[in-house]
Amino acid sequence: MNDTKRISMLNLSLFITILGLVSCEEKVDLTIEKPNVILIITDDQGFGDIGYYGNPNIKTPVLDSLARKSVRFDEFLVSPVCAPTRASIMTGKHAMSVGVHDTYRGGATMAGSEITIAELLQKSNYKTGMIGKWHLGDNYPMRPQDQGFDYTLNHLSGGIGQYGDWPNTLKKDSSYFNPVLWKNGKQYQSKGYCTDVFTEAAIEFVEENKKDPFFLYLSFNAPHAPLQLPKEYYDMYKDIDPDAGFDKDGRPFPNVTPHSKENARKVYGMISNIDDNLGLLFQKLKELKLDENTLVIFMTDNGPQHPRYVGGMRGKKGSVFQGGVRVPSFWCFPKKFKNPRDIMNPAHHYDILPTLAEFCGVELPKYLNIEGRSLLPLLTNKTKELPEKFIHRYWHRSSPVKYKNVSTRKGNLKLVGRGKDSMGQDQFELFDLSQDPYEQNDISEKNKQKTQDLKIEMDCWLDKMMAEEHIINSPRPIIGTSFENPVMLNQNDGLFVKDEHLKKELIYWDVLVSKTKTYTITIHLDSRLNTDGKLELILGNQTKVLNFKGNNQTYLSIKDIEIQEGKLTIMPKIFINRNNKMQYKYPFYIEIEG
Repeated sequence: MNDTKRISMLNLSLFITILGLVSCEEKVDLTIEKPNVILIITDDQGFGDIGYYGNPNIKTPVLDSLARKSVRFDEFLVSPVCAPTRASIMTGKHAMSVGVHDTYRGGATMAGSEITIAELLQKSNYKTGMIGKWHLGDNYPMRPQDQGFDYTLNHLSGGIGQYGDWPNTLKKDSSYFNPVLWKNGKQYQSKGYCTDVFTEAAIEFVEENKKDPFFLYLSFNAPHAPLQLPKEYYDMYKDIDPDAGFDKDGRPFPNVTPHSKENARKVYGMISNIDDNLGLLFQKLKELKLDENTLVIFMTDNGPQHPRYVGGMRGKKGSVFQGGVRVPSFWCFPKKFKNPRDIMNPAHHYDILPTLAEFCGVELPKYLNIEGRSLLPLLTNKTKELPEKFIHRYWHRSSPVKYKNVSTRKGNLKLVGRGKDSMGQDQFELFDLSQDPYEQNDISEKNKQKTQDLKIEMDCWLDKMMAEEHIINSPRPIIGTSFENPVMLNQNDGLFVKDEHLKKELIYWDVLVSKTKTYTITIHLDSRLNTDGKLELILGNQTKVLNFKGNNQTYLSIKDIEIQEGKLTIMPKIFINRNNKMQYKYPFYIEIEG
């Protein structure tokens, strides 16, 4: 734990109060024991990928049942892509303020100094577990075990088998089966389909901590691509038409290609597998008599990755339109939330931290300066609505760019920045969601003053986010500590720069060296070297050169490198001889031991 976080954590209040909220409709037992919390999130499951929201082609009986007995947020808004959503869930803040602005290329590393909901609950004697997809940094001090989780079982990068998830990358079309995971920071060879593995671990966590209050963050990587699933679940949907049943719906429907239809069939199978697994988890809660005192939250991280039914909304994953940011959100707690209903007040991913803190009786330190606010008054029916706030959403691949895929909303008016037109002029669209929930009719020309007012707010927010310290200086992995040795730097968390001479993007990593000492650096490759070549290992202002012979090796090592304490940029440049020309080859991942 770094000094900044250590000081912050010492300042946390350890005083735990018994929750005593009285709503206008519900009486609360003042002798209630500490509630358990299970936060379930799926990856790329859109608003329409569930039977409860009007999709007749998908089988989700467990989720449908959960929805019917839950308090449901009709308009729960997240970020357009996954890592920013997860950063906001963990911290209660806008993702860019904690260093997260993208899903890879170094944009998905959350500052280790941030205080997470897991740390707050851990300090309040909760047992904390994180299972599945983390996607907020794979090195110390950004890993889940560094951010407040007692038990962790997770994959690397943004998804199993992605290039940053180097233990599974080369398995290609079978990466979701028997994946290599990280259990409490150590490599772990799992057996089975990934969703089944994660659910089994969740059930074990619940069983082992049944006598203590616990917080479980169950973060399924499915149904994210690659769309791999057990055959019996694919067979459930192989003959269906995912577009059938909507011809009389009256709502907009995306143009869906045959390829996207096939994707939908696979996604639906993956979701039905999740549904069955959740049935097993909920049954275990019932067997252990924990179901009445366990808050179960179900949500997804953004809209669907491929075009398919999304409740008539415009957009999909990556878009600030409603189809990209509006997701299901079910909150089930039988002991207190005895009136299942829809809440129409917009709610957000960054509201989860303050809500759970109040729900679990944890006092929030004022210095956290979070964006979110507690939803408990809505959940307990103490109020029907919270005061309006400006709602900002943004995403652009790599570095932030003004007015491209950004939205600012106040009440029902939503301004969307669409980037520049062919003449280089900034484009904006204005929508009234009360009259146009599917965002089909731009009213900016008829409402120029309202458009301008919202643009002023958009400018203020963008300027603030782009000036955040963690955006200007991305969070850095720390090498040379006892917390992680060796350190494995993967491509997901790497940074890229264009080399004009080579006409290629080169990968590098910005790290923090904790102690001056001697290190061994090994460059791992994704294929065997069968030609001669040269490694240029740039370490700040020094360069180590290694000429090598191609002997079918898969790594190159340089030992006894003295590296000084402080900030350091590491750039390995590998050149191999092909047809008497030296060609650049990307490193797969880097191992640093010292």
